[in-house]
Amino acid sequence: MHLLLCGVVGSVAYGLAGPGSDTDRLGVFAAPTVALHGLRPPRESVVTTEPDLTLHEARKYALLALSGNPTATELMWLPEDCYETRTDLGAELIGIRSAFVSAPRVRDAYLGYAAQQFRKLAAAPADTGSRRRSAKHARHLARLLHQGRGLYATGVLEIRLADPGWFHAFGERVAGGALDEARALVAAAEAEFARIRSPLPERPDEETVERWLLAVRAAHLPR
Repeated sequence: MHLLLCGVVGSVAYGLAGPGSDTDRLGVFAAPTVALHGLRPPRESVVTTEPDLTLHEARKYALLALSGNPTATELMWLPEDCYETRTDLGAELIGIRSAFVSAPRVRDAYLGYAAQQFRKLAAAPADTGSRRRSAKHARHLARLLHQGRGLYATGVLEIRLADPGWFHAFGERVAGGALDEARALVAAAEAEFARIRSPLPERPDEETVERWLLAVRAAHLPR
């Protein structure tokens, strides 16, 4: 595979990492173009746990980002110090990041992923191990709502949070039993999404994304 773009994502990128936090990496790679037409096409994703690394082939990554997937989207908006690999095609991907976003998909994806976190909170048993997990789910819920609302309202995705302490405190309160606070945060975010007039288009710019992907394929043909 040919790695195009890779960086540190997750809690380290957000500024939420603690002493026991893992360092998660996400990347995009290009399979050799001819290999895509063989009997056994290459894997679309490669996932390892030591280190914690997820790599998506260029087409799969593009489809994930076009769907509004928050994790895929954040790779194109990382702070500069989080990037570890950035080829010319990786830089071009960052350069067209606005082509991937659209108002309906941002709203649905971020609210949808936040709702998943809330369901995990509501179903969590009350024990010490679950409390740590619940605090993490609550932080993710608040972060997703904050980032999604910002992207929907401004067209810019904030990765490194300005006040990480607030998210930690929120997580501890919710894990301690303040589930209604999490429910209220979700309801408030839903109301804001309904109120905001987003500058984002109704549909992503798939033509621009397609040109990038075809450039990736052309660059990885046999010489």
